Amino acid sequence: MKDSYSESYKAAGVDITAGYKAVELMKKHVARTMPEGKADIGGFGGMFPLPLAGMNEPILVSGTDGVGTKLRIAQLLDVHDKIGIDCVAMCVNDVLCCGAKPLFFLDYIACGKNIPEKIADIVGGVAEGCVQAGCQLIGGETAEHPGTMPEDDYDLAGFTVGVVDRSKVIDNTKMKAGDVMIALPSSGVHSNGFSLVRKVFDVEKADLKAPVAELGGASLGETLLAPTVIYVKPMLALFEKVEVFGVSHVTGGGFYENLPRSIPKGLGVKIAKESVRVLPIFRLIQEKGNITEHDMFNTFNMGVGMTAVVRKEDVALAIETLKESGIEAYILGEIIEGDGVQLI
Repeated sequence: MKDSYSESYKAAGVDITAGYKAVELMKKHVARTMPEGKADIGGFGGMFPLPLAGMNEPILVSGTDGVGTKLRIAQLLDVHDKIGIDCVAMCVNDVLCCGAKPLFFLDYIACGKNIPEKIADIVGGVAEGCVQAGCQLIGGETAEHPGTMPEDDYDLAGFTVGVVDRSKVIDNTKMKAGDVMIALPSSGVHSNGFSLVRKVFDVEKADLKAPVAELGGASLGETLLAPTVIYVKPMLALFEKVEVFGVSHVTGGGFYENLPRSIPKGLGVKIAKESVRVLPIFRLIQEKGNITEHDMFNTFNMGVGMTAVVRKEDVALAIETLKESGIEAYILGEIIEGDGVQLI
């Protein structure tokens, strides 16, 4: 790469040597996701050996997403080594809802100016997310956009592919009234609703580092920046122990949009409000923003990052299995005849 340098391109705002330095800095992060501990990046495509042993009819499941305006919190705090976890989580948690195990991940970073150390921090977070999800970071792209994005600005998106045997695809047609919906707690706001969050707290002017009594002394910034939980390993363990009839990743749209996506027509879910373990950050958002309860449950996860529907007789085993993986799951509600979400 020593001959790859363009003074003219640099004068236009793109420093390709910075790109090369960023790749070198990120290699140690990428290597963490590889079984052999070596990072083979820099080519035109990422290669992955497909593990199909033991599967009769393997199905590939793909998902793509970004982090959204949560990125603004990272930029205001100048903390960039966690936001990549969110990017991975938003993708792998989605394919998990089909019963799929994520295999590999690719990221895309668009930035106003390529600062190699910052880019490496971002990719470090992506790599950490991949480690948590048990998948490999096999490639990505960093694009410098001078003149179209401010120098300090960047956007982050990702893409994952998972695999599941057709016989193990989550099948909600077997769900029935009387089944139980289990909640897997979130770590906070995760990666959705941040346009409203930023408005409520006026984050451009707020002191994001000051301790907040309502948050147990934690700062608003660290609370909002808490990475999205990656539920892959706990849920894959659950799939091995218990038959699961529906999984929802609770993202934008909160309860009212996401929970019905895992429930077949003719059925709904009844949830007692007091059963929801609402996190302090959501109570603070509601109070500061004077937001209705309906809008809160229709925008945020409210402390529930993922749900799983199981038979009533399997609830204890399901909760115990998740606990063994570090997830303090609990009963959220009951599947009923009807439609949609009933919060009572």
